[in-house]
Amino acid sequence: MSNPIYTPKRAMIIVAHPDDIEFGCAGTAARWVRDGAQVCYVLVTSGDVGIATPGMTKAQATEIREAEQVAAAEVVGVKDVIFLREPDGMVENTMALRKRLVREIRRFRPEAVITGDPMMLWVGGEYINHPDHRAVAGAAIDAIFPAAGQPNLFEDLAEEGLTAHKVRRVFVQRWDQDATHDTYINISDVIDLKVEALKKHVSQMGEWDPTEMVKKWSAEAAKGKEMAYAESFRVVTLVNDTDFEKMETM
Repeated sequence: MSNPIYTPKRAMIIVAHPDDIEFGCAGTAARWVRDGAQVCYVLVTSGDVGIATPGMTKAQATEIREAEQVAAAEVVGVKDVIFLREPDGMVENTMALRKRLVREIRRFRPEAVITGDPMMLWVGGEYINHPDHRAVAGAAIDAIFPAAGQPNLFEDLAEEGLTAHKVRRVFVQRWDQDATHDTYINISDVIDLKVEALKKHVSQMGEWDPTEMVKKWSAEAAKGKEMAYAESFRVVTLVNDTDFEKMETM
């Protein structure tokens, strides 16, 4: 799909750190919000080891980075931002984390979820994918399927009113334009919002202006796709259109 018109009614984005969404898929979030979707961000950590300023404590970094993430979300119209506050740099794909993510999925009940690719380790010849990214992506996928939609798993969540929920589509994003990407979201009309959102992460950006880099990456993703700027994904459809329509009428 080069330029799908599909817009989910409700979408969740699950990532490891503040700024992961802005570097990766804030353009898609902005477009979906503009087109009427409700979007929720779930941040597994608060990036509490991500500020190397001498004397900076984890508590101070948490406060700064959470505020930056909330501000970035507001740029694209997202108001539901959840921080799980797992320890930055130490995330593991555990059953406990899976349950925490299932809780959020059953609470928000997204039609679509965006997350990373747990299989991405090497990125070109100059970057190793952060272990938190891999752990969170794995936990998110395991939470999405089958856990969130299985009523006999984590049954105690039903006592909180959080009943089983099946996610319709999973959008998996990589940063290396992997050949498995099959869906390109046109973000040409919202590229400036993506840039503005990223700039809210002042503790990470400093005085550097990411505009040129963001537009370069987005243009490369859009190359040959009849759009100026894009974000690309591999999309896995877990519930087909017929079954989804039945679910919607129940």
